Amino acid sequence: MKLIKVSMLLALGLCQSLAAQQCYEEVATSDDTDRFVINIDGTVSDTKTGLMWQRCNYGQVYNSETTSCDGDTQPLNWQASLKGALNDTTANYNDWQVPSIKELASIVDHRCTDPSINAGIFLATQSQNYWSNTSGISNINSAWVYQFSSGLNSLHAKTSNVYLRLVRYEK
Repeated sequence: MKLIKVSMLLALGLCQSLAAQQCYEEVATSDDTDRFVINIDGTVSDTKTGLMWQRCNYGQVYNSETTSCDGDTQPLNWQASLKGALNDTTANYNDWQVPSIKELASIVDHRCTDPSINAGIFLATQSQNYWSNTSGISNINSAWVYQFSSGLNSLHAKTSNVYLRLVRYEK
């Protein structure tokens, strides 16, 4: 019985290590770390684009004592994501929005997979799809998402449940 428990623990540990982010230093990066300024209020300022991002996923709260994200994030459909952005007051700002596909592309780090983002700056990023506010041209019932396991974008039905990270224009 002990052997079974130990084997299960080893298997779980192996699965977790396989799911860890991998970054390849020899690949040219699109993510210049120096352009990001980590703010103490749980936001990140991008000096290249003038955007301010939430460090945590929508639905999570930044914990400045542990520099981590507390709470669970739940995937949302596109309409709920837009409404959630309107009501969000993270760091006492009330002008958060769902990013455009180009804004979302600006934080993808193609050197890395699982997730394809700088995980030290953008905390708790899931290796999953993240909404943009950009609708499909040929199909208005779909919107563009970024898949942060691979850094690729694609169209998804607006009724799909997808993760979200909010952005605002820094003034």
